[in-house]
Parts: sequence; structure tokens; C-alpha cells
Amino acid sequence: MDNIKNKVISKIIEVEGGYSNDRSDSGGETKYGITVAVARANGYAGDMKNLPYDLAFKIYSQKYWDSLNLDAIEKLAPKIAEEMADTGVNMGVDRSGIFLQRCLNVLNNCGTAYPDITVDGDVGGKTLSALNSFLSLRKLDGEEVLLKMLNCLQGEFYISLAEKREKDEKFVFGWFKNRV
Repeated sequence: MDNIKNKVISKIIEVEGGYSNDRSDSGGETKYGITVAVARANGYAGDMKNLPYDLAFKIYSQKYWDSLNLDAIEKLAPKIAEEMADTGVNMGVDRSGIFLQRCLNVLNNCGTAYPDITVDGDVGGKTLSALNSFLSLRKLDGEEVLLKMLNCLQGEFYISLAEKREKDEKFVFGWFKNRV
């Protein structure tokens, strides 16, 4: 289990790259994709250019994997855990959970397969139960369909973002290349 988590976080850090301070990036100054605000919130007070890899990895682990209960999701659907971690990093953990919950609610056959769940971004017992019920019903096809749905929501969000904030058009190609 830990190997997938480590692989996913390492891949995210690789895609995010090293130090950046792009004026067009709403996240501002970053290293390994960790924004200065997130670094400071996690106790790092140094120059962002010197942010240690190990601290970035720890932040990703706690903030973007553990907070989404991805160890439990990984046991049910490893591809979904990977997708949710990546979405959480790029769009926020709440949005990642909300995307999953929205998908599960429209896949429950009007509540006959399992009850609707609250769409609040909190990936807890009810969300995990709904995911388990859905996957038990749909098997491997279910994981593939759910993955497509999550990517559709992510892609739509990127397009909407760039339509609202023209400066984000600079990032759309890379977002779709590396994230969707």
C-alpha cells in the first residue's frame, strides 16, 4: 500500500518540478508544487528555493493523501486513489472529494444501488461505503468509468477556470497533458 502512495507522490513532485515564481500562477512562489502559503502553514520559514524534498513529500502525504482517506480508497480502487491525490494537489482536497461524491451519487441508479451521500468533500465512512457498493456492483468497469467521470469533471473545471481568468490559459495545455 505504501509503495503506491510513495509512487504517486513522487510522480506528482516530478510533474510539478522545481522552483517556480510565475506571475501568472495564482499559487505564487512554489517548489515541487508546494506553494509558499502551504509551506508556511506547515512550519517552513526558509527561502522557497531551499524547500527540502523530504518536507514537500511529507506535506503531500499528509495534506493530499491522508486527508482524503486514500489508503482506504486505494484498497478498493487504486486508480481512483491516484486520480484523487492528483486532483487534490491541483484543485484542492475538498474539490477532489466533492468530485468523487458527485459521481457516486449519479451512479447509484436513483438510490437503488446505495443511498445518496452528502456532497461536502469529506471522504469518510459513507463515501467509502458508497464507493465499495458501486465497485461491488460494477467491478473493474466501474473503476474505469468512475476514473473517466473524475477526469471529465477536472477537465471541465480547467476550461471554466481559463474562461473566467484569461491568465490561466497559459496553463491549460499542461493541465490537460499532465493531469487529465
